[in-house]
Amino acid sequence: MSTSFLKEKNNNKRYLHRQAQFESKVRSYPRKLPFAIQSATGAWITDVEGNKYIDCLSGAGTLALGHNHPVVTESIKQLLDSNLPMHTLDITTPLKDKFSEFMYTLLATEKDEYCLQFCGPTGADAVEAALKLAKQVTGRSGIVSFSGGYHGMTHGALAVTGNLAPKQGIEGLMSPVQFLPYPNAYRCAFGLSSEQSVSAHISYFENFLKDVESGVVKPAAVILEVIQGEGGVNPAPIEWLKQVRRVTKELDILLIIDEVQTGFCRTGRWFAYQYAGIDPDMIVMSKAIGGGLPLAVLGIKKQYDAWQAGNHSGTFRGNQLAMATGLATLEYLKDHDMASYVAEMGAWFMAELNGLQKRYPRIGHVRGRGLMIGMEIIDPDLPRQSDGSYPADSAAAASIQQACFRHGLVIEKGGRGGTVLRLLPPLNVTKDELHQVLDKLERALQENQ
Repeated sequence: MSTSFLKEKNNNKRYLHRQAQFESKVRSYPRKLPFAIQSATGAWITDVEGNKYIDCLSGAGTLALGHNHPVVTESIKQLLDSNLPMHTLDITTPLKDKFSEFMYTLLATEKDEYCLQFCGPTGADAVEAALKLAKQVTGRSGIVSFSGGYHGMTHGALAVTGNLAPKQGIEGLMSPVQFLPYPNAYRCAFGLSSEQSVSAHISYFENFLKDVESGVVKPAAVILEVIQGEGGVNPAPIEWLKQVRRVTKELDILLIIDEVQTGFCRTGRWFAYQYAGIDPDMIVMSKAIGGGLPLAVLGIKKQYDAWQAGNHSGTFRGNQLAMATGLATLEYLKDHDMASYVAEMGAWFMAELNGLQKRYPRIGHVRGRGLMIGMEIIDPDLPRQSDGSYPADSAAAASIQQACFRHGLVIEKGGRGGTVLRLLPPLNVTKDELHQVLDKLERALQENQ
């Protein structure tokens, strides 16, 4: 393949213009991050004009070790030299065997064993598999999900996603799905203070499922994220998670935990659900599990593995290259105790961001765990709401994001109206790099006081 395009006189506008010619209007990130990437290493991106940026998006959490980490690139070279097929459907290989053993051991607990289902290469397909299997196991059809949740863009996954925008004009989504309020430490759905909010959410969830006149037949499963990512980096209270697990067990309802973004040390544990000490019936995994390449795996408690051969299949569920990069990444995370490192760095970084909040009142709330952090942008000049929070400010959040970009910092937005600035740096980011993130973020805040 010719590489002459690398030698052309490049500029971002040229590539963005050509992208608009070639691609559908569905593209999203280029509208907020208007550049064309020339190269990337670690936490740093260089665009075609030579501008450098610190990457606090990390492929939406996919790039656990940042861009082009040596263990990842070396694993690709080794696979290419091995003559192993690029994908093998669901036929095993020595590489897949080693990857599976790592995952099998990682998921096992004293009480439970999990088997692995290799799905199509996206988290959404693993969500689809989990929903189908829950219905098959229980013989029931309903699913309970939560406001603010994000589980994917396919029909079933979209049906259990809270965001309304991608649902507009799409008829025939999976039913029945019932949404319940998800706790939020800054904005309570019931308008209560944070002290009262958790108890209210626990009571509402339990009463809803046990009320013989709730109007909703007992569901097959409850699906949730322990920390809502697209929903605004919103961590579930530990006590609420424990009670959700207690109630679902009492009622024989399967609990599906979506760890697509939170999994593999992102929150300071291998999985975010481990903070609550609960045992999901199914665990949805993708993003970092492939070391930067497409891979999705569903962990299933063995007693619920009710599939018959071929009940849920997909051509690319045997992506050997992703298993190579995934295994290299997972082994690095384990060998370097990255969970502890992320917990330590995340605590320090959160403390620094809380310091920024004291100086810049537009930051209404800092939240998250490990290196999955969000800052909700508010309008402090408006009156407080009934739960004590200030109204969110979408325009200010967008303006701050653009100012960050101009200063060389790549971040994403999320939450209702895109009012939460999301920080997902590589897990191996250094303290010096985080200091630079703080400096660039503060400059953006100064311009938007």
